[in-house]
Amino acid sequence: MCAARPALHPVIAEVTERIAARSLRTRTAYLDRIAAASAEGPVRAGMACSNLAHGFAACAGEDRLAVRGRRKPGIAIVSAYNDLLSAHQPLAEFPEWIKEATRDAGGVAQFAGGVPAMCDGITQGRSGMELSLFSREVIAMATGVALSHEMFDGALLLGVCDKIVPGLLIGALSFGHLPAILVPAGPMASGLPNKEKARIRQRYAEGLASREELLDAESASYHSPGTCTFYGTANSNQLVVEVMGLHLPGASFVHPGTPLRRALTEEAGRRIVRLADTERTPLGEVVDERSVVNGVVSLLATGGSTNHTLHLVAIAAAAGIQLTWDDFAELSAVVPLLANIYPNGSADINHFHAAGGVQFLVGTLLDAGLLHEDVRTVAGDGLHRYRQEPVLAEDGTPTWREVPTRSLDLSVLRPVHEPFSPDGGLRMVSGNLGRAVIKVSAVARENRRVCAPARVFTTQAGFDAAFRAGELDGDVVVVVRGQGPRANGMPELHGLTPALGVLMDRGHQVALVTDGRMSGASGKIPAAIQVTPEAAAGGPLARLADGDLVSLDAETGELEVLVDAAAFAARRPADAAPDDTEWTGTGRELFAALRRSVGPADHGASVFGGPDSAHFGTPATIPSEVHR
Repeated sequence: MCAARPALHPVIAEVTERIAARSLRTRTAYLDRIAAASAEGPVRAGMACSNLAHGFAACAGEDRLAVRGRRKPGIAIVSAYNDLLSAHQPLAEFPEWIKEATRDAGGVAQFAGGVPAMCDGITQGRSGMELSLFSREVIAMATGVALSHEMFDGALLLGVCDKIVPGLLIGALSFGHLPAILVPAGPMASGLPNKEKARIRQRYAEGLASREELLDAESASYHSPGTCTFYGTANSNQLVVEVMGLHLPGASFVHPGTPLRRALTEEAGRRIVRLADTERTPLGEVVDERSVVNGVVSLLATGGSTNHTLHLVAIAAAAGIQLTWDDFAELSAVVPLLANIYPNGSADINHFHAAGGVQFLVGTLLDAGLLHEDVRTVAGDGLHRYRQEPVLAEDGTPTWREVPTRSLDLSVLRPVHEPFSPDGGLRMVSGNLGRAVIKVSAVARENRRVCAPARVFTTQAGFDAAFRAGELDGDVVVVVRGQGPRANGMPELHGLTPALGVLMDRGHQVALVTDGRMSGASGKIPAAIQVTPEAAAGGPLARLADGDLVSLDAETGELEVLVDAAAFAARRPADAAPDDTEWTGTGRELFAALRRSVGPADHGASVFGGPDSAHFGTPATIPSEVHR
């Protein structure tokens, strides 16, 4: 006799229903469009002979016959491989493994295109970082180019890090009538503990450690192929898309260079053939309101990257779904924090995986009614499939088994009834300085309320110079403005963290307010980030001055400057964003058109249109301040 399915938590149900109602027009338009594309069948079947001949000219042997005969499922491989980035270097071998596995399963795979993959770790604090968020849009467009040949019945999307996975997914959703599976590469083995790395970074900021000591620590942390092991955007990507049903179960955190990693990659090739041939599982139907909510819940339950308050909004919009920051906040209030992964704790992603990982997380959330079970996934119907972990069978193929129903390390991963915190730690704050996101899962409760004079900067270098000169040694709200998407591409600013940590450790009240990003590296400093409207669009941050008293309260959701309202409104905005002639070098001039057309942070900071558009069909509705 089957056990009764746990009742869905009322808030999960209410938020999902509200998203569906809000999205009715745009989601319906999107589903109608992909249904029409699907009804055509494989486009190559009706191609003119010249078009089709170009499509198999480079094939040989049975692959050539299969494509020419239009009798086997054609699978596109789209990859973010490069050997500069540790997370993507393992992808070099994947296409040949996939081609062989796909061939054995009765399909034919072709490498359809590559997409760029840049590393925020390399570009952090440098001008290249100003292209990082825009690279998501370029990746989406490159994915669209790869699939635009219309030779394919399904796609495998190979990518791992920050903007790459969202970009691949946004691009593939333009072809949502096709099934698609995201294929990860896995994390590197654990190196220098993250807390020790942070300690040495902070000592270097204080002038107590040499550059050589710092470089030794960094290279002991980032030491081999694979994803960095802290819980930043890259590993948040993997967990979120797995819980959304877009990976094979248990695929996220298996190390590269292992037999199981290869077996899972080959199984993805076999699985996509079945999805394309007999099971007919379009990507645009897998990504629905329920799977989007599941992704948000998994992010909140693990204290994942704040970048996903941008990415999940943009991904949802690509499927005609209108997800808002209010949805994140309402879900966060009822989703407990179940993971203790750096920067929220001392463990890394490998410790999380060993403690039970995604499988235990999915199980405990399902049992508490905090996830939708009735979803479509690339593994089949029902999220219960993601309670199982992969292991190698005797023949070298993966098979799946149940995982223990208890955490193997309660210091890293806990059940819903025994959480680290009763809520997900992601809050929205708002007031006369705008609206922002704050992640408090790593912020001590006594540090969540700060009221102090502002010190305003327009660059990270300016902040660093003031810190080294001793100008910030007191209670302070550090404001770094002019860092929004329209100003300079919204770079990540977590290079500020060591110095801010020093100030806090000296006993001062310290907070950060910025229209830039902090990503998954947000730590113990209360940081109101992604402030919208941004300063460059005429937002209130542009009128803030040194010495203004600023109140940031993560508990009450307040972000206010405590000055006379009329006098503040009468101030002239300061620090204009660079114009196109100034925003040059390191390729930035190539992205000027994107900077001019990007939408606000709470609409995903996207150039494709916001949640009011049916998969980019109409311009986003943008607050009037953005057009000033």
